[in-house]
Amino acid sequence: MSQSVIEQFKSLLKEQTSYSEAIALMGWDMRTKAPKKGVEHRSEVLGVLSQKVHEIQTSDEMKDCIDQLKGKVDDPIIQKAVEEAEETYEKTAKIPTDEYREYVTLQSRAESMWEEAKTNNDFKSFQPYLEKLVEYNRKFADYWGYENHRYDALLHNFEPGVTVEVLDEVFPKVREALTGLLEKINHAPNQPDPTVLEGHFPKDEQAKFSEEILKRMGYDFDAGRLDETVHPFAIGLNTNDVRVTTKYDEQDFRTAIFGTIHEGGHALYEQNIDEELAFTSLSGGTSMGIHESQSLFWENFISRTEAFWETHYDLFKQYAPPKFESLPLDQFYRAINEVKPSFIRIEADELTYCLHIMVRYELEKALIGGEIEVADLPKLWNEKMKDYLGIEPNTDAEGVLQDIHWSGGAFGYFPSYALGYMYAAQFATRMNEDLDVEACIQKGDFGPIKSWLTEHIHQYGKMKKPLEILNDVTGEGLNADHIVNYLTDKYQKIYQF
Repeated sequence: MSQSVIEQFKSLLKEQTSYSEAIALMGWDMRTKAPKKGVEHRSEVLGVLSQKVHEIQTSDEMKDCIDQLKGKVDDPIIQKAVEEAEETYEKTAKIPTDEYREYVTLQSRAESMWEEAKTNNDFKSFQPYLEKLVEYNRKFADYWGYENHRYDALLHNFEPGVTVEVLDEVFPKVREALTGLLEKINHAPNQPDPTVLEGHFPKDEQAKFSEEILKRMGYDFDAGRLDETVHPFAIGLNTNDVRVTTKYDEQDFRTAIFGTIHEGGHALYEQNIDEELAFTSLSGGTSMGIHESQSLFWENFISRTEAFWETHYDLFKQYAPPKFESLPLDQFYRAINEVKPSFIRIEADELTYCLHIMVRYELEKALIGGEIEVADLPKLWNEKMKDYLGIEPNTDAEGVLQDIHWSGGAFGYFPSYALGYMYAAQFATRMNEDLDVEACIQKGDFGPIKSWLTEHIHQYGKMKKPLEILNDVTGEGLNADHIVNYLTDKYQKIYQF
């Protein structure tokens, strides 16, 4: 094998990932710092850069490198990168370059319009943009092809190996278990008192506590930063520049503190990918579900535990309002773990969280399948919320407009959140066989936990597929029993039923 072909392939990957990093940086800027009037121009620039990525991925040079290198290289990184490039080539080449550029430009404009529509509680203003995004995604799914359901083609982009058939088998079982638990909790006599958490908590003080927790988790601020945004996210430009954003609510500190820890879990994944994968398509999370497993692991299996607050409550009180000085830890712990159906997904308690995801999954599956149209969404959203969670949103801002995902065309993404929770529960079960996790948390020593995650998950980037990681780490495939057992055990103790 000619070394020059390998060097040409690596050069193409470096050019592609460099453009992608610039696109990601612009995306971060648009969601955090960019002035409103700059959105239209920035959207055009993003369209041009995305077209360049598209052209590289589908170029004759890329195809020639793939053909010459596939199955003929000893280096496992190069070989895996070739496989990834081939899959991308085959999918991307099916979309006309001009059409792709128009779509990327639409995404940027739609995201800006979504933010405005949400602020003004005006679904109608966003509807035309969403209709175009849905039309594009239906078309793309048809370009790519699928066996059973059009939605599978989009689901593959976020969770390779998972299909509608898998979800429609697992999700109903989980939903039945969770709604059964919710019924018992609603009738339990020993209810937490959430009012003990109420009161003004300045966002500057929330930020200081959040930053301290991120540092203790092992987040490297020399390779990242924490900023404020409307919809929290983490973004990895490269392993040495992974940024976290959060949203502050001065009347409910839980939004920012647990949200920051959640995004910090994403960031730890990106910061600890093997640097040998830099400037390849492999230097990122292997799937959105595995990525979400990391954020939910830190948010729920670490920071919502009694052991975490036994260690960190005194630190919390250094930044919190004076009222918390006299609040007993057990009341605080039970209050932050209250189960109460809510309208907003990112503010949902951990038991009802998956029900929020199932509402979105069922709607977007039907939307992409052509069974419903965009105009139907507000009414159907409210009906499903009432069926699954027993509550109905008063406005579209707290209903169908609350999430950013559809404005970016991310259809097929939402199931990853529920899958990530299931993966996290399986990883937690396995980790507890190797470590005394509770003892680590009680000592405030997260080093062994972070190291375990890096060894088993983080370092591989996209070298392994999601279900491959799950099997390698836990010795089994997707098993929802772990999440059901975890939630049942935890909430039986909190609610004493």
